[in-house]
Amino acid sequence: MIEPLIRIEGLTRSFGSVLALRGVDLEVPAGTVTALLGPNGAGKTTLVRILATLIRPDGGTARVGGWDVVRDAFAVRSRIGLTGQYAALDEPLTGRENLRLIGRLARLGERRARAQADDLLELVGLVEAADRPVRTYSGGMRRRVDIAAGLVGWPAALFLDEPTTGLDPRGRLDIWALLASLVREGTTLLLTTQHLEEADRLADQIAVMDRGLIVASGTSKELKRRVGGDVLEVRLAQPDAAAAAEAALAPLAVGPVRLQRELLSLPVRQAAGAVVAAVRRLDAAGVEAEDVALRRPTLDDVFLALTGHAATPHEGERDSERRVA
Repeated sequence: MIEPLIRIEGLTRSFGSVLALRGVDLEVPAGTVTALLGPNGAGKTTLVRILATLIRPDGGTARVGGWDVVRDAFAVRSRIGLTGQYAALDEPLTGRENLRLIGRLARLGERRARAQADDLLELVGLVEAADRPVRTYSGGMRRRVDIAAGLVGWPAALFLDEPTTGLDPRGRLDIWALLASLVREGTTLLLTTQHLEEADRLADQIAVMDRGLIVASGTSKELKRRVGGDVLEVRLAQPDAAAAAEAALAPLAVGPVRLQRELLSLPVRQAAGAVVAAVRRLDAAGVEAEDVALRRPTLDDVFLALTGHAATPHEGERDSERRVA
């Protein structure tokens, strides 16, 4: 069994009247990727900020490489890297100058900072753009430099808060490929995301957070099994037929049925034959459907199955953190 690089036990944190973390337990094995999956306000960013020693917990413990994030904050900082939701770069400087500056701030020394900047630029595929001002970079290029900045000093663990926020599909794929290469080199990644596809692509384990708690954890396949594996979607010709449609399809569902206007969604026990069975049941109930199809579970499907509610963003944690921290 791989020894956990990060061990979290009973972690709590409040911001005013908002309880952002309510007793979080989590282990992150060395050399793996763990994704914290959840909507805004679930507690993901607060947890990352505690691990990065930026804020202190109210209770519980968190250790990185055996070092306590409160008592041994300096030792923890020397072993971690952090990339926030938005690129924290000096835009008039070039990519190379940004990395050298961060290296000097990390007390690497001038020679080592220069050498490491060159190595990191090659790692993230930005050698050709290294001497251009960051203000001329695309969103994906800025994100790669930001990740490189988090790798200054070659930390054992890299924390990434929403690493592909604002990127187009091509930029997202580029970042996923980069992160996969980091893991192959032995870096331990802890990332937050609202996208099941991102967690599905990258993570060895996924911890689903909701309102300050980890409500479930496991591999992507394990979580999807809780939803039923596939989701049946029925687009109704008449929205007022929703109640009749739900009653007709209920025997096929293995979890809560969700209605959004004329779209009915339900997790199904077996994908094979589900569409045919649904069409027959709707026809027998006199319900007209414009479309019936199967798709893979989404974040909302997982949340609905685990918590009984959809993963609607709620900003309480983030807003309170801005005021108090």
